[in-house]
Amino acid sequence: VGQDITERKLAEEERERVATDLRALIDTANAPIFGIDQNGLVNEWNNKAADISGYTQDEVMGRNLVEQFIAPENKTAVKTVL
Repeated sequence: VGQDITERKLAEEERERVATDLRALIDTANAPIFGIDQNGLVNEWNNKAADISGYTQDEVMGRNLVEQFIAPENKTAVKTVL
């Protein structure tokens, strides 16, 4: 018994295309874009964030944003915002 999976395949391809487009938009944005998870670990870091901070994506991914990249005098304020 066969099934026509054309619609499912098209939907998967469209999802992949949208994900690729969003990744390109984030990476090339003219503004720093970063993200952290519920534990404060960096899980997103675009090219502009790297340019401004001097830290590459490889250097920051998975590390605690506040504890490792925020100046001591700003840590409390940043923690409050996040």
